[in-house]
Amino acid sequence: MSKVAILKCENYDRETVYEKIKEGLNLLGGLEAFFDVSEKILLKPNLLASSHPDKSVTTHPAVFEAVVRLMKENNFNIVYGDSPGFGKPERVAENSGLKEIADRHKIEFANFKGGETADFPQGNFTKQFEIVNAVRESDAVLNLCKMKAHQLTRITGAVKNSLGLVYGINKGAMHAKYPDAISFSKMLVDLNLLIKPRLHIMDGIVAMEGNGPRSGKPKKMKVIIISDDPVAVDATFCRMVELDPELIPTVYYGESYGLGKWKEEDIEYLGDDLDEFVSKDFDIKKGPVKNENFAAASIFRGLVLRKPFIDESKCIRCGVCVEACPVQGKALEFKKGDRSNPPVYDYKKCIRCYCCQEMCPEEAVDVKTPLLGKLFLYR
Repeated sequence: MSKVAILKCENYDRETVYEKIKEGLNLLGGLEAFFDVSEKILLKPNLLASSHPDKSVTTHPAVFEAVVRLMKENNFNIVYGDSPGFGKPERVAENSGLKEIADRHKIEFANFKGGETADFPQGNFTKQFEIVNAVRESDAVLNLCKMKAHQLTRITGAVKNSLGLVYGINKGAMHAKYPDAISFSKMLVDLNLLIKPRLHIMDGIVAMEGNGPRSGKPKKMKVIIISDDPVAVDATFCRMVELDPELIPTVYYGESYGLGKWKEEDIEYLGDDLDEFVSKDFDIKKGPVKNENFAAASIFRGLVLRKPFIDESKCIRCGVCVEACPVQGKALEFKKGDRSNPPVYDYKKCIRCYCCQEMCPEEAVDVKTPLLGKLFLYR
């Protein structure tokens, strides 16, 4: 039986967040139930890219500081960090409001400047990863994830947040190697089985709906979710937005591969009532996640597959989307190097990983589904 603590938290008032997280941890047995004071603990927030906390792209500073305070008060040795999709890690931490807190509490940024190959022969789907040195140099990971919609995997939550522990450019390589949502999600589950984060604290006080994980809209959910089971955390998120957890590959394969539990009868909820947080209007795709591999081989692929597109009125021609594309030879580029117009897609090369959409700093990349796709593939 997996235990999940649900805490109502109206806003990011720092003392309120601190008390709520403390309450949730006490419901689960306290920090000492998950960590030993002799260990070095890596706090892993979601630092997707440089963004003001109000945008709900990253783990909010109030949540980060609450956990830092609780860990320090209990004499735990902690470091922090993440490997963002774009930008230097420490600069992203600074721009997202976390570095000031870490500096004030004398918390070092962990070693995200290098990595090494980690063989994982017991992996169900993926047998090898390139993992940042920070993981090897720590004894345990505490996952500070963010509640967000995601174009590829439907949700960004506890399971997906561990992708930031893959070293540097290898995250893009993983998208190229596992281009569809099913295979990518299986890889993410194996990554969690390898790293084994001890505890997961989800910042859902203000979540992100719609065109996530960077270009969506903030959505007040007023909740913090805590558990040592990442699958149960993500399944709880799904239930709050009326999304069937079984349809989410990271959740479904998370249980199939032994990472955690998603069925209600296997989860004990503590704290506040889950039903109090259900949002019927949360903007997120609620249909099944499709394996698009068969359609990608079809001569009709352009007529059925979802695809990213650029809103020219928002595009500032910065080229971040081009840099983010993991495809060899690039699936989008500035035509003849001319930056006076937005980049142009070559959909024959596009693997639908949505890295371009994920990294766009101007919310200029969205995803659309052709009419035939709506009729036959994404029903």
